[in-house]
Amino acid sequence: MEQFCNQITLRGTLVDMPIFSHENHNRKFYKFYLDVHRLSGAVDTLPVITDLSLLEQIDLTGGSKIRVEGQIRSHNRSDDSGRHLLIFVFATELYAEDGEYINDLTISGPICREPNYRQTPLGREICDVMLAVPRAFHRADYLPCILWGRTAQLGAECHTRDWLQIEGRMQSRVYTKYIDEHAYERTAYEISALRAAVRSEPD
Repeated sequence: MEQFCNQITLRGTLVDMPIFSHENHNRKFYKFYLDVHRLSGAVDTLPVITDLSLLEQIDLTGGSKIRVEGQIRSHNRSDDSGRHLLIFVFATELYAEDGEYINDLTISGPICREPNYRQTPLGREICDVMLAVPRAFHRADYLPCILWGRTAQLGAECHTRDWLQIEGRMQSRVYTKYIDEHAYERTAYEISALRAAVRSEPD
């Protein structure tokens, strides 16, 4: 596996029909959500952005699951409540097909914030890291990752600018944010690491 990597494969159930998202360089992009079930029974509802040309090649009305091949992207957006880091899947291939649920990814890049290691009250080890995953034109996608157990111990030994390669899944997490004493339900998207390894920085 190359050190420089951003790949994700999903197979899930379409929540609603795609809706228009934005237009860029005369290309129209649409957004939809996939429900991807975990073995535990929990469901991750994940956002996907795709070019209209890919949607026109498949039938979304047949009741099949959708398989997505693509990359995980991030985008900073500002509104009245502050700045938000938006995480989504950018689809490069789409297929209408049945089969088991899939949520597999591999990403690599430098850590851009000091890792945050902690333990739960039950003693479970967790380490949060933020990777700056490079992409074309000297840009990067900033992706929050959660490492568990021995993987968390590895993350705790790392520092800013160390390169990590992570294999795992993308997950959704609903939380409540309070703004001026008002409660707002939000959804966070993050990478749950199954495996991680320190890599040397590519030339």
